[in-house]
Amino acid sequence: MRKTILFILYMSLLSLLSCGSDSKSTGSLPEIPVYEIKAQEIDIYQEFVGQVYGYKDIAIRARVEGFLEGIHFKEGSKIKKGKKLYTVESQPFEADVAAKMSRLAEAQTMLAKAESDLNRIRPLAEQNAVSQSDLDAAVAQYDAAVASVDAAQANLRASKIQLSYTQIYSPITGIIGKTQAKVGDFVGREPNPVILNVVSRIDTVLVQFFITERQYLTIARFMQQEKESTADAADDDDDRDKRQFRLILVDGSIYEHPGKVDFVDREVDPTTGAMLVQASFPNPDELLRPGQFAKVKARLAVIEDGIMVPQRSITELQGQYSVMVINNENLVEARQVKVGPQKGNFWIITEGLEIGEKVVYEGLQKVNEGGKVNPVIQDVEPINQ
Repeated sequence: MRKTILFILYMSLLSLLSCGSDSKSTGSLPEIPVYEIKAQEIDIYQEFVGQVYGYKDIAIRARVEGFLEGIHFKEGSKIKKGKKLYTVESQPFEADVAAKMSRLAEAQTMLAKAESDLNRIRPLAEQNAVSQSDLDAAVAQYDAAVASVDAAQANLRASKIQLSYTQIYSPITGIIGKTQAKVGDFVGREPNPVILNVVSRIDTVLVQFFITERQYLTIARFMQQEKESTADAADDDDDRDKRQFRLILVDGSIYEHPGKVDFVDREVDPTTGAMLVQASFPNPDELLRPGQFAKVKARLAVIEDGIMVPQRSITELQGQYSVMVINNENLVEARQVKVGPQKGNFWIITEGLEIGEKVVYEGLQKVNEGGKVNPVIQDVEPINQ
């Protein structure tokens, strides 16, 4: 009986030790957050440094020479088309107009006399009271007087046009800048300021930037592929939005209004290997001003079934990139990878990983190659894309 009791106690102790051992071995596996790779469509963007210009930047110049007599606007203000901006001294041009008017009056007087002589001689010539040569001379004198009046009128119009140039008006509605000449300055001829001011229309702005020849080929091929893929399909708003350009301001904020490409220059500059591109952006709030610098964010390509991995999962050493992969047996395996462009808080992986594999997201210092872990899938949302 005593032996039976001892045997039962021995077996119970073995059972307890076995359970404790299993519990200890199971609990020793560290829980490691991992990211499971999923296939996704990846848009590849490129940023270019550009400069902002007004939709129209019109230089205001003096078309006649003279001293500046008046400035009729507030610098930096909005002005409307036809607003008087500057006044140049007009006395010399007014005197010229008066002289031309006098010559016109003289020509008109000569015309009246020639017409009177012709009207008197023509009936006499019909009655053979005067010779034909007298009639021809009267007709020639009348024609010459008509021509003199026409010439005098043309000279007067030219003088009035010159006089009108002493009043300088805005050719467009927009914002005017700082005046380059003050009252009393002699304008309209070097070395004095030739450009008095600039008026800019900024309800829409233009952004110019340069791309390399390689980038141009990438963009051109991508646009051709998009054109072919959407030739037989409706072009919805989402697709149009993806093709639009975005503007990143100097404070890092994204400008709310997307833009579109106006033109790509006809040639690549052989000295720099760059090509000029211009995009236009709506500017209803007039937040953007000419001369600003901004980054243009353009969509260059789309990767189908692409692979992205969080940046914190990647280790870089002497230009070599690697990740820790958890295989089907929950064993840790070091894997070298090749990375592509950075996209927010992710790296695009071009080689080394497959869809469905798990990479260590946190706790890289806690795992060793060949070690066994308890993977916990972590949801990681991309940011700042």
